[in-house]
Amino acid sequence: MKKKRLGRTELMVSELGLGGIPFTRLDLDGAVSLIKHCFEQGVTFFDTAPVYGDSESKIGTALQGVRDQVVLATKTLIRDAEGATFQLEKSLEHLRTDYIDLYQIHNISNQEALDSVLAPGGVYEALAKCGSEGKIRHIGFSSHNLDIAAKACRTGKFATVQIPFNFIEHDPAETLFREARDQDMGIIAMKPLGGGLLDRTDLCFNFLQQYEDVVPIPGVESAREVDKNLEYYQTPRALSQQDRADIERIRSELGAKFCHRCEYCQPCPEGVEIHRVLLFQGQVKRFPPQMAINLSRDPMKKAEDCAQCGECEEKCPYGLPVPDMVSESLDYFRQFCEKHGQ
Repeated sequence: MKKKRLGRTELMVSELGLGGIPFTRLDLDGAVSLIKHCFEQGVTFFDTAPVYGDSESKIGTALQGVRDQVVLATKTLIRDAEGATFQLEKSLEHLRTDYIDLYQIHNISNQEALDSVLAPGGVYEALAKCGSEGKIRHIGFSSHNLDIAAKACRTGKFATVQIPFNFIEHDPAETLFREARDQDMGIIAMKPLGGGLLDRTDLCFNFLQQYEDVVPIPGVESAREVDKNLEYYQTPRALSQQDRADIERIRSELGAKFCHRCEYCQPCPEGVEIHRVLLFQGQVKRFPPQMAINLSRDPMKKAEDCAQCGECEEKCPYGLPVPDMVSESLDYFRQFCEKHGQ
């Protein structure tokens, strides 16, 4: 598999990386076998996070004998220096390594979060110190909010940006990528298949191949999925006229109720974490049932307080019927819990 330069990190990574969430759905032997298969087929970039259950441990177990041949990326959601440093130590332990190639500050979604991360004595400063000690080689960030991500890029502090990018969520190509390229940052595409909502993998990968400096990190659950994804990179092709027509049709069909997780609808007067409520159907496809339920239990409880005021709908830049979507997601959550004995 071809390699790509990951921005100013100068890390050379496989042009197709691997996201670590689906490994939570596999037992240890199955996950280790799959990760090893990915490596044997040329995948060298593996992205994970502590919040992804036992994903770090499974990746660490699978790759412990080839550490110098792979690039490991993980993250922290913790917003205080001491907590983030402690979590880094746990990640090093789980990944069975003494350094992380790319340590990302997870989900910087609003100005308050960005200010907190960069404040004196904050998370960024603590991680930079860990970098000087050799525990971290590069610091990046992830976000679902284009405006905040652009501001984070302009600080010049981060070596990479990870953002949702697929043919539905294609706005970054027009805005954020320019900011990242100006800073020579590596660009990582999370949710290249729309968080499991896009089943035309051929269109997804053909679309992504238009962006030579973008590294997608799809999740996989089987060797067959891996091999099929890699085929698209072994025989790349430009988007045809029919491909473009199909993309526009799917955009039209999904766009009416596709949450982009930008969080412009927040804050809710009732305290509902709208984006977390609307994430549930995607989580069901990516996590084991019990884990999906646990991740959404608190936001779904709060969703019961939704007053259907419509304030979120007015603020949504995509014109989505947000109150209806919250109600539908809550109903689906209840049905899913009942089905799984919760």
